[in-house]
Order: sequence, then C-alpha cells, then structure tokens
Amino acid sequence: MVDTLDMFGLARGLPEQVADAAARVDGVIAGLPDHDDVEAVLVVGMGGSGIAGDVLHAVAAPECPVPIVVSKDYELPGFVDEHTLVLALSCSGNTEETVEVATAAAHAGAHLVAVSQGGRLAQLAAEWSRPHLGVPADIVMPRAAIGALTVPLLAVLDDVGLLPGGRALVGQAVAQLRARRDELERPGNRAEVLARRIGRRIPIVYGAGAVGTVAAARWKGQFNENAKVPSWANRVPELCHNEASGWGQHGDVTRQVLTLVELRHDQEHWQIQRRFELLDELLLEVVGGIHVVEAAGDGPLAQLFDLVLQGDYVSLHLAAQSDVDPGPIPALDFIKANLA
Repeated sequence: MVDTLDMFGLARGLPEQVADAAARVDGVIAGLPDHDDVEAVLVVGMGGSGIAGDVLHAVAAPECPVPIVVSKDYELPGFVDEHTLVLALSCSGNTEETVEVATAAAHAGAHLVAVSQGGRLAQLAAEWSRPHLGVPADIVMPRAAIGALTVPLLAVLDDVGLLPGGRALVGQAVAQLRARRDELERPGNRAEVLARRIGRRIPIVYGAGAVGTVAAARWKGQFNENAKVPSWANRVPELCHNEASGWGQHGDVTRQVLTLVELRHDQEHWQIQRRFELLDELLLEVVGGIHVVEAAGDGPLAQLFDLVLQGDYVSLHLAAQSDVDPGPIPALDFIKANLA
C-alpha cells in the first residue's frame, strides 16, 4: 500500500483531532460581536476547507435565529454589512477565493473571524485586529482537517449566542468517532468490504436532508481526491424531481460502470424512507449495486461525522486496492500552479 502522506493515519486520528480542536477553543473567544449585532452569518471556504462550512450549516441552521449562508466563490454576497458575521476558512490561509472574499468582507465592515494554519488570512486578521483561530500545522491536507476547521465555528456561534450548546455537540461527536474508528480498524471491516464491492465502478452517492447532503458531498470529494476516481453526489428529495427520470434509458451501460451508495441518518424527514424505497425500485436494474450506509451517534454532528469517517475509510481502501497514493493531488496542483 502506498500512502506517502499517511492519509490513513490522519483518518484514524479524527476523534483526537476533534477533541483537540475543542480544547484549543476552550474558554471564551475574544473579539466576537454581541448577539444583537449579528443579523446573518456567512461562511466562506473552498474544497476540503469549505466542507467545514457545510457541516456548520447542516448542524446549526435548524437552530440558529439568523440565516447561515455558505459561499464558495470569489464574490462577496451583496447582503454582507456591519451586521454580518463572516467566518473565513482556509487550512493553508492562502486560498485565493477565500482571501479575496474575506478582504471584501472586512472592507464592508463585517465581523470577521479567520480560521487557518496561518498564511495570508492570518496576516490580514492581525492587521484588521480580527480574531484568528489556529489549525494545527501538522495536518498536511485540508480534507484531513475537517474536525480542526469545524469545531472553532461551532464554538464561535455558541459564544455569540447563535447556537447555545454548540460546544456540547462536540463531545457527542468524539464519542461516536472513537467507537466507529475502533470498528473500522478491524480486519475485514465494513469500509474495506464496501470498497471491494464498489471496485472499478464509479460511485454515485445519495444523501437526504442537510446531514445526508453534506455527507454525500464529502464522500464524493474523498473518492475524487483520495482514490482519484470520478464520483457524483445528489440529495433526496430534490433528485426525485429531476435526476430520477434520467435513469433507465442507458441501463445496459450504467449497470456496468455505476454503483449507488445511500447515506442514511436519524434526522431524515418521515417521507424520506419511502422515497429511498421507490428510488431503489427504479435503480435496482440500472446500477451495479445499491449499498446503504447507516449513521450512528447522538445528535446531528455525531451522525454527520460518523458518516464522514466511514466515507474517508472507504475512499482510502478504494485507493489501496488500486495501489493509488491517496495523499498527493497532482490534478489540483496543476490547476493552482497555472493560475498562480
């Protein structure tokens, strides 16, 4: 097995990463705005860093009294002003889209909080006298820093009063991650088996609701970056109004090249179970297999991180089965180098 950046080790250490991130923000975070000064929250970040914003939205938006918007682009949304809390995420601190939006947000008078290992984002936060929350420098890839990037966001919203109990969710997540990690370290575990069942087929990942949608996007990205294979994701119930109609016409082809992974969790709407059953009826003969992965744990963060960890292991085993190094991402490096 080739794993030059020890991506298996980083996945194995996710429970400790989440616990360590909680310890790093233990205590009140200085420089945050008052609850009454915030009318909206904007989270900006790209790729493996930006997924932390999606996690925050999935977990916090149902409880937060103000809207939470996740942006993954160069442009600052027009609503941002002095009553907006902007959370800027970049593992390296140098992601150009994030730095550009954070700069525009500061100029718009927004309350800015930066989360990074350092880089330009940390420098700008110091120049603007805005809070900067650090990410451990030994995490070598943004996609491996999901815990270190997510936990500070929950702490910020908790301290501002927009998500009371946000910090308490972390303890539940750590407990579930440790239990799942112990299971996934056993020989012949479910992640290893699922990776073998996917084999050379292209995985399509479906999730439902906020938690399932973010988990599906994470699985898709990990298949892309770790296993270096194409993958796509979509959400239920939305896909029942469009994508479902596209299956069947080329079933003789799709059955040979595609397989479906369904991510399930306890926060689903009561009609979701029936929608998955109907989708299975439609897709059973046109994909190479339908594989269901269930979340466990107490609360939405624990279940979302549980699905994340399972997906990380599946993608890493898929890479190992093809003797692919999961760490380096030459295609993305090529794009960045040519944009510099």
